[in-house]
Amino acid sequence: MPSSKVILVCSLLAVAATLSACAGKTQYRSACDQELEAAWSELSISKAKGFGGTASYGKALTLITSAGTMQTVENFDNCYNLAKDARFYIRESQKGQ
Repeated sequence: MPSSKVILVCSLLAVAATLSACAGKTQYRSACDQELEAAWSELSISKAKGFGGTASYGKALTLITSAGTMQTVENFDNCYNLAKDARFYIRESQKGQ
């Protein structure tokens, strides 16, 4: 095979691999967005009770911020998981735990 054909084939394989990697990143996109929106909403109306509640509120805020970062870099599955964990800590903060 001439070198120009080898370069062409390698280039096409690289493009195909890149496109397939990008296509796989959309799986959790809407779930991430919904979970993150719900977490921000719940956090804004949350009433932390006591020191334990304040600590849980802080954990939730940290997790929501991290989830937003994961959403920005299109790591949607981690975004979803972090936002889901944040919502757990928001519920705990309302209980004072």
